[in-house]
Amino acid sequence: MSGNGDAAATAEENSSKMRVIRVGTRKSQVSLARIQTDSVVATLKALYPGLQFEIIAMSTTGDKILDTALSKIGEKSLFTKELEHALERNEVDLVVHSLKDLPTVLPPGFTIGAICKRESPYDAVVFHPKFVGKTLETLPEKSVVGTSSLRRAAQLQRKFPHLEFKSIPQASAWHWGYGEQDQHCPCLHGVYILVLETDDNQALILHPEECMYAVGQGALGVEVRAKDQDILDLVGVLHDPETLLRCIAERAFLRHLEGGCSVPVAVHTAMKDGQLYLTGGVWSLNGADSMQETMQATIHVPAQHEDGPEDDPQLVGITARNISRQAQLAAESLGISLATLLLNKGAKNILDVARQLNDAH
Repeated sequence: MSGNGDAAATAEENSSKMRVIRVGTRKSQVSLARIQTDSVVATLKALYPGLQFEIIAMSTTGDKILDTALSKIGEKSLFTKELEHALERNEVDLVVHSLKDLPTVLPPGFTIGAICKRESPYDAVVFHPKFVGKTLETLPEKSVVGTSSLRRAAQLQRKFPHLEFKSIPQASAWHWGYGEQDQHCPCLHGVYILVLETDDNQALILHPEECMYAVGQGALGVEVRAKDQDILDLVGVLHDPETLLRCIAERAFLRHLEGGCSVPVAVHTAMKDGQLYLTGGVWSLNGADSMQETMQATIHVPAQHEDGPEDDPQLVGITARNISRQAQLAAESLGISLATLLLNKGAKNILDVARQLNDAH
């Protein structure tokens, strides 16, 4: 008996000596951020059984704003600022974000150390039960559709001119996405467009021909302090090479356009037979003016542990030293080239007008 007691005591002592890695995440209204963080931590625990992981949740500016469409606020780091402050103060060692929430230019001292395998990036339509079986095309004339995204509204208004689109707070859309009616939502018909990251048989998935998605949508990014080499090494194994290269191209496209949440910019990427395809577009707020192009580049999707030079600088805020630098540069170049093509065709004017109109309202 004493032998078993000694073994248990030794195990408990060893456990107490294990290094603790603190993981920051948002206190999401519907716990989605926590679900995403839990999945990342579960993977890390399996890879590093000798480490302990502690999840620290905190509210961000975006989580606290429940009654205003995010595009009206003007803050570029709505869902990241408080988490980055915690990183800066060494209160957490890494932070898990939805990649679409991370700006293409990060504050000094931070980097995205991992981009996890992308889940479905597509938007979805959630109908009130009385409209189940309908599509956007078959909704009655003047039906009101709510969304918190200028990007979705602009694309769909162009494609479905018989509908009216109403800007609503993100919280209202999430409530509907999870089956909870928000009495304060201004929409008349109970039809909402949102990023649906849960199974719902009342939802209709929107494919790229109908509505392209936001840059980085569907992927998770792990943000760390750029000088923390041990943490960079720890999370670097989470990089999914294909997702990484697609997101580098998307983020380079958005950065070169100087776009953001206050203007309608959307993308679609795909890898096939060694080719990376990038489609990008810009729209006026009402969808009347638009510009869309597709380009491709030959890009070798590297094995997970194909090491690159350790002193490589970040690309669009991302550090991926275990992925081919040549492949990363090719993806970035593709994004810049497509943005340049659109700008040369007049995209800047569309974006400037959209930004001014959004700011005016």
